[in-house]
Amino acid sequence: MADPGEKWEDNVAGAWYVDKSCIFCGLCPQLAPDNFRESEDGTHDLVYKQPEGDDEVAQCEDAAAQCPVQSIGNDG
Repeated sequence: MADPGEKWEDNVAGAWYVDKSCIFCGLCPQLAPDNFRESEDGTHDLVYKQPEGDDEVAQCEDAAAQCPVQSIGNDG
């Protein structure tokens, strides 16, 4: 389970985030490209835009469910 105390600082503010357990597998940007992307330094993925609408929320939920290390969190 993602740890809100270990959020990457470069996540955009909001309920969804990626924490520091991310292994940079690239799955979340594939599953929810409107919300996740690679970090500037290329070491982890992050939330660059909070989901808007049911489709984006569903994609983020799918990404969280499939994350191999459970590093995607939602505090909403």
